[in-house]
Formats: sequence, structure tokens, C-alpha cells
Amino acid sequence: MSGMARTALLMGILTAMLLLVGAAASYLTGIPMAQSLGFFVILSIIMNLAMYWYADKWVLSIYRARLVSEDEQPKLHAMVSRLAENAGLPKPKVAIVPVDVPNAFATGRSPSHSVVAVTKGAMELLDDEELEGVLGHELSHIKNRDMLVNTMAAIIGAVITYVTYFAMFGGRRDRDSGASLLVILALVTVPFAAMLVRLSISRGREYAADEDGAKISRKPLALASALRKLEIAAKNRPLRQGNPSTAHMFIVNPFRGVNIASLFSTHPPTEQRIARLENLARTMQF
Repeated sequence: MSGMARTALLMGILTAMLLLVGAAASYLTGIPMAQSLGFFVILSIIMNLAMYWYADKWVLSIYRARLVSEDEQPKLHAMVSRLAENAGLPKPKVAIVPVDVPNAFATGRSPSHSVVAVTKGAMELLDDEELEGVLGHELSHIKNRDMLVNTMAAIIGAVITYVTYFAMFGGRRDRDSGASLLVILALVTVPFAAMLVRLSISRGREYAADEDGAKISRKPLALASALRKLEIAAKNRPLRQGNPSTAHMFIVNPFRGVNIASLFSTHPPTEQRIARLENLARTMQF
């Protein structure tokens, strides 16, 4: 199954969970399902689309990232220009994040309003080919509009959370009945399951960005080497500033110094990503 097909399937599962929670809330509160969902859908859309629209400014400000000109970073701009041409994208803006932890991320609501940011630590740790591999990965996120996909998943997840809270604390039916207890059980378990689905979507988009990014840079082994270096750095020197809710935006999760169970991670295991890239390198033809 392709990455996009898998993402579409998971989004469908999230939507089914939303409908299940809506039906449960309607049963407990006695409010028609359309009404119980409608308000929270509108609220979540407003909140998440506002974040989607201004995400680039928000994320850059969190990490004190500074947009740099071609005069300041000619080599970095040349890399981005070449890779954007390979990807068929308009050239994104380029930013440097003034932290020693090596990493990178992309943000922006569309390919024509996008930014690629690289940390000072990544500029110092990675060689030119590895840096190109990382930049190709980030450009793939832009090309595949992964920020939009994550925003849509966040909207559905937020509605599930809001409706669950509303139903649990605003229900009017007798909760001692067998049916009500089953509904409450569903309301407790579905938000947790929805979180797992959202994390799975994030991991799937990382695999796709590795593959598509390797094709953009034409350097799958360089990307694999960069991932290995970045993973070691993340374990030994996790990021102490910033917001962990942005972890999914980075090429490697920078906020932890120990292994996290892959089920609850925003990123796939790095060794699996490296193995897939090495296998891709054996099949790619340039």
C-alpha cells in the first residue's frame, strides 16, 4: 500500500472514530448527533486552521529561527534551489535555528509559502551530501503537503476529545444501565485509539518523506548517514527548549534522550528508516 493510500485509510479510521464518539455523546446527552458534533467541529476547524495559517511564524519564533539571505548562506541557498528544482517546487525561504542540537524542519501552509529551517548544529555536524539528503526530506514534506494532512488529523482528533469531554460531564442518561456503561467505555477508549492513529499517520508521512526526499536529492545513502548522526545526537543531547508538540515537524524527534516505545512516537524507529533507505539505494537508477 502506498504512503498516501495508507494515510487516506487512517484518516478514514479517524473519521469513523469521530462518528462513533458523536453517536455515543448523542446517546448520553439526548442531543441530536448533528448538533453535538457541529459546534465542536466548527470550533476545532477555527482553532486548527488558524494554527495552520500562522504555523510558520509561530514555529520560527519558538526556535528563534532567522531567515537568511543568499549573501549570508550562498551554499545553503544553492542546495535548496537545486533541490526545489528537482522537486518541481518554488524555492522556499531558508532559515537558520541558533541551537547546537543538530536537526531540521519545514513549515508553511503551501509550497509557495514555505520555509526550510536547519539548526546551527546540523550545519556543523553534517557534510554537504548529508545536508542535501536532509533538505530533500524536508522539501518532500512541503511537496506532499504533510502539514495540511497533519492539520486535518489534528482537527478530527480535537473534535473527538471535545465531544468526549462534553459527553462524559454533560450526559443526562442513567449511567448504571448496561448500554450506558458500554457507551462510556467507548468514550474512554476511542480518544486513546485516535491518538495512536494520529501518531501512525505522522510516522507514515516520515517514511514517505524519506523515500520521496531521497529521490529529490538522489542521495538515499547520504540521508541514511545523516539520520544515523542525528539520532545519536538526539539521544545524547536532546533539545531543552521549544515545544514538544512540534516534535513531528523535525526530521528526528529532538526532545528525548532515551528510546520511546514506537507505538507512542511521532517518528518511526530510525534504524528502520535507514534500512529502507539502504534498500531504496539498491533499486534506484539515476
